[in-house]
Amino acid sequence: MNKSKITLCFTVLAFFLSLPFSSFAADLKSGEEALLNEFRSVIPKDKFKTVDDLYQKWQEVQSGKSKAIILDIRTEAEFDSGHIISSNNIDSGHAYGVPKKIEDPNTEIWVFCRTKHRASYFVGMLYKYGYKNVYFAEGGIKDWAEKGYPLGNKYLGEIKVVKYHDKMKENFWYRENK
Repeated sequence: MNKSKITLCFTVLAFFLSLPFSSFAADLKSGEEALLNEFRSVIPKDKFKTVDDLYQKWQEVQSGKSKAIILDIRTEAEFDSGHIISSNNIDSGHAYGVPKKIEDPNTEIWVFCRTKHRASYFVGMLYKYGYKNVYFAEGGIKDWAEKGYPLGNKYLGEIKVVKYHDKMKENFWYRENK
């Protein structure tokens, strides 16, 4: 390799090493934020609801006055530890499975997660699929528990959360089969 090629290689390498790594992270963060806003923008404004609205709908479902589907999109472990009684569970990464389970695009579906981030993507995706009657319960299970609304636990039955811990959540990159 001649001297000019070596110099060029070192110059290019020095250029890339001199770039601030935080600019890449900032670009990724702004890209994620833009995508999140895109998904939220396809959700009709009147479909954003509170946990109190979800509680009222849940009561209607429990009494047989509504056939709405209440859909918890947290992980299986999160769901098993505490969920809205009689809610359905599908992991947020499996939105593609909804059309196989809910074939009528006019079905009333209420979606929530832990707070609101995953549900933003999920509800936006359902609208992009063509669903027309999907409600987004912002505040999620965190607000539900903090308001003292009833929860079910896979092992204990009906439970009441005294204090919700933000720090108690799963952190993983990859999870092998159990």
